[in-house]
Amino acid sequence: MSERSERTMDTAEPLARGGRMDSPTEAFVAHRNLLFTVAYEMLGSAADAEDVLQETWLRWAGVDLDTVRDQRAYLVRITTRQALSRLRTLRRRKESYVGPWLPEPLLTAPDVAEDVELADSVSMAMLLVLETLTPTERAVFVLREVFDLEYDEIAEAVDKSPAAVRQIAHRARAHVAARRPRGAVSPTETRSALEAFQRAIETGDLQRLLDILAPDVVLLSDGGGVVQAALAPVMGADQVAHVLGRIAAAASLQPAQINGYPALILRLNGEIDTVMGVRIDDGLITGLYAVRNPEKLSHMERETALRR
Repeated sequence: MSERSERTMDTAEPLARGGRMDSPTEAFVAHRNLLFTVAYEMLGSAADAEDVLQETWLRWAGVDLDTVRDQRAYLVRITTRQALSRLRTLRRRKESYVGPWLPEPLLTAPDVAEDVELADSVSMAMLLVLETLTPTERAVFVLREVFDLEYDEIAEAVDKSPAAVRQIAHRARAHVAARRPRGAVSPTETRSALEAFQRAIETGDLQRLLDILAPDVVLLSDGGGVVQAALAPVMGADQVAHVLGRIAAAASLQPAQINGYPALILRLNGEIDTVMGVRIDDGLITGLYAVRNPEKLSHMERETALRR
């Protein structure tokens, strides 16, 4: 576990004397996984989401609970405001990022995949679509479409009027609908395509690989300037197959549940080297997301609990 994660866990679960949690702590711990999910969907970064949770806790600990009507809504409001502030800082960091930026992958439990809407909302493909929204649009979309908050609750969180939030939500929905995968793909379909993809790589069967890749497939590789990765998207089945063919001899492939969907973990000498997510459209792989930046792989050793 990273130092940052340890610090957040220490802050998130302080115990009062006698080993019992006080009321603010009890409320925070009860909603912690929900708050992390809100922050992660807004930021695409688990490390930054952990920081947002720590900031949320520090503010929550000073609140007079007698003045709070709905603790869940109040905590979500604090988290959203902190995530919005962090998102604007994160966007400035991305401007100087080396190569393509991809969301930080999370090893998720089977129950995430069982919640179809939650799995779709945290998938690598959807998080990249959310990257194309403005910070406020992203917050409104996530809180309304994923967490089903009322417009007046969202308005308080983003400091807008309910009428403005309705307009933002409409605009964000249209934007996402135009860019999300063309049809809903079940984890079972994704797993089937991924198994064929894995067999093709492991056997070095170029034709089988080309059969599962869409002609216009795009491979994004995130090394963050720390490890070697393509600095621009690799486009087209032939080019992508050529790149993938080079990894077959060096790496072992392990299926895993990443961000609610089947994905592959590539290991070199037993160590995680790359996490590869996929986007499926009409039965073919149209997007490959290879996260190689070691700083983004710290949440791959244990499952992360996500909740709505």
